[in-house]
Amino acid sequence: MAEEAPPWQLMADVLLQREALLCRLGEGLLPHDFAGLYVVSEEVDRILRALPGISGPPAERAEALDRQLEPGLTAARQQFSEYLTGTSVFAGIVRHAQLGELSAQTLALLAAVECSPHRMRLVAYFQDNVQLPRLTLASLGRLLGGGARALAPDAPLRRAELAESGAEGPWATRMCWPAARVLWALTGDDSADPALPPGVRRLAASGDDGVPARPHLLLVAGADAASRLAAARKALPHKPFLVSPLPANDAEWAAVVREAGLGGRAVFLELTAPLTPAAADRIDRAAHLDWVLGSAGELALDTLPDRSWTELRLESAAADEADWQTAFGTPPEPAYLLSRDQIRLVGAAAGGDPARLEAGVRRLAGGHLDGLAVRIRPRRRPEDLVLPDDRTAQLDELVARFRLRRIVYDEWGFAPVAAAGVVALFAGPSGTGKTLAAEIVAGRLGLDLYKVDLSSVVSKYIGETEKNLERIFGAASAGDLVLFFDEADALFGKRSEVSDAHDRYANIEVAYLLQRLEAYQGLVVLATNLQRNIDDAFLRRISVAVDFEPPDERRRRLIWERAFPAGAPLGERLDFDFLARQFRVTGGVIRNAALGAAFLAAEDGAAVTMDRVALALKREFQKLGRLRTEAEFGPYFPLVNGDDDAAPA
Repeated sequence: MAEEAPPWQLMADVLLQREALLCRLGEGLLPHDFAGLYVVSEEVDRILRALPGISGPPAERAEALDRQLEPGLTAARQQFSEYLTGTSVFAGIVRHAQLGELSAQTLALLAAVECSPHRMRLVAYFQDNVQLPRLTLASLGRLLGGGARALAPDAPLRRAELAESGAEGPWATRMCWPAARVLWALTGDDSADPALPPGVRRLAASGDDGVPARPHLLLVAGADAASRLAAARKALPHKPFLVSPLPANDAEWAAVVREAGLGGRAVFLELTAPLTPAAADRIDRAAHLDWVLGSAGELALDTLPDRSWTELRLESAAADEADWQTAFGTPPEPAYLLSRDQIRLVGAAAGGDPARLEAGVRRLAGGHLDGLAVRIRPRRRPEDLVLPDDRTAQLDELVARFRLRRIVYDEWGFAPVAAAGVVALFAGPSGTGKTLAAEIVAGRLGLDLYKVDLSSVVSKYIGETEKNLERIFGAASAGDLVLFFDEADALFGKRSEVSDAHDRYANIEVAYLLQRLEAYQGLVVLATNLQRNIDDAFLRRISVAVDFEPPDERRRRLIWERAFPAGAPLGERLDFDFLARQFRVTGGVIRNAALGAAFLAAEDGAAVTMDRVALALKREFQKLGRLRTEAEFGPYFPLVNGDDDAAPA
């Protein structure tokens, strides 16, 4: 036994049969047998017999038409009206789109024709044109007594993007049809509309607390995108959500409005720029939907849609205990002050495994800073850095200050000077360990170090430097990392008196950088050879300042010892005391000399000996333009002075 058609199809069939019978019996528009050019009367008879409703030979149908037409149509419409109060997919579409009776009947007719070739043949028959298999505006007017108005540009069906009409040809013959997404939904398929913007997500309702009396426009500003979405879902717990970037064209806007209406979803738009007038108008048109506009800052009033709205302002983006439990099943880790966006990404990268937390955090900024900074994965250990005890203690304080921000700022209630980020200044001559110290700090925090390439940042073109800096800080905000500016006085130098346009724009760059630095939440290390070259405004923003000095003799000896790995073949006569005493050089020079001596030894297939170390030191002094004296090199002076045969074995 065939399954009975739903009421919306039965009502459509009654209306279509009525129109076809009128035409077939000569009481309508088409009195000849070849109406519709190729749709002959015999075929129409066959189609009519296959459809439910009035049946029998033509003469009997004519009598039935007079006798049963109005009662049958009235009954079909009554059944359809009752059907709309139920829980069917069609009833849900009508309810979510806030369609009236006429619009609902129009949608039923269009959908019934669209999903049945037999009905299309009937339509082509009574429209007298096989090229018009869909209902035209004129036919809708006859069938529903004003049904064409349901397809007007500002009608509910059009606002909800559920139906369309042709844009060319005479108005009366413009065909109308439902969106394909509507038909898929009516067949029981809930696949997302293929025209949706890339990255759209459909989220189930988070609860069932209450239903608003009318659709909302909700503004959520501050924190991060994940926090804004969480706040919106908490404000509308009864609503499933459609989370989307701002649609880029008319097709994407139509798909968003349609998809939200079909599922009764609230639309969450994550904005990266103010709304355009066209976007605000689109939101105004879809007044049957709940809209949420998420943005990092407050939206300007003159850009908002012309409807009432409420606003939520979020202050903190930090992931709370519930977020950590969801991602890793553990309490928050104080060493990582992650946002809700970041904890979601890290949790996915680590597969929810707490043991892979550090690796997931390291992965956060991967790819974002390529071309602007060099990524350094920390491999050096704290013992590789030889500093006075006070300087080592300062680095410990820097690590603690970054790790314990949550406790001091969130739990204890201290107010950060600007943002919760940490800025450190490493000042001292070249080679004294500033870069090494930054790498070790990053390693202790379980973060990667990104060394900013100043050649790719500073530009002679006005405004380009600020754009590059914005790219750096924007990308760095995507993940926990240590941002390292070497030779920072090139960017953070003192502002000068304005004598020309170049000075004015240079000062603008410094002011912009200071503003961006104050808003940054991560760890920034500035390294400079001369602290006095740093602008005072930056010095006031410094959390920890560490002075690096050339090492004394005792520390030079330690550096010489640690410059050679355990696996290096060392000669018996390698005299670290002599090297530390005779050569007042920085740790950088010592490490370069040790590396040079290792390559000399590897070339000869021999051990690292004093003569090879002396020769490597000679090369370092040549790079520095420094004179070599016999007093310094002692018995090794003939070698470094060019008399290699005189060098001791």
